[in-house]
Amino acid sequence: MNANSRECREDIIYKDEVYEIIGTAFEVLNNLGCGFLEAVYQEAMEIEFRNKNIPFEREKPLRIKYKETFLKKEYFSDFLCYEKIKLNSRLLIELLLWRNLKF
Repeated sequence: MNANSRECREDIIYKDEVYEIIGTAFEVLNNLGCGFLEAVYQEAMEIEFRNKNIPFEREKPLRIKYKETFLKKEYFSDFLCYEKIKLNSRLLIELLLWRNLKF
């Protein structure tokens, strides 16, 4: 591990929470494997979040602020974990798949 990657890991915001979320995604991916629709992974993530007592809300509407003005459109995050971490489950699963293929 080089110094730059070590620095990045120390700068992670909500490090413990993020590791819990990523670990949960790995568990889902390891159990389900590849090839399912996004909704299948989301349902499995929801089950695992409950099993691990990770606080979450599904498809929570979030307000978007542009400069000093809130937009009329809202962003719907797949999950909002710990009341502060937005999670796009498709992106997370794709990153985990890419990481597994890389190593």
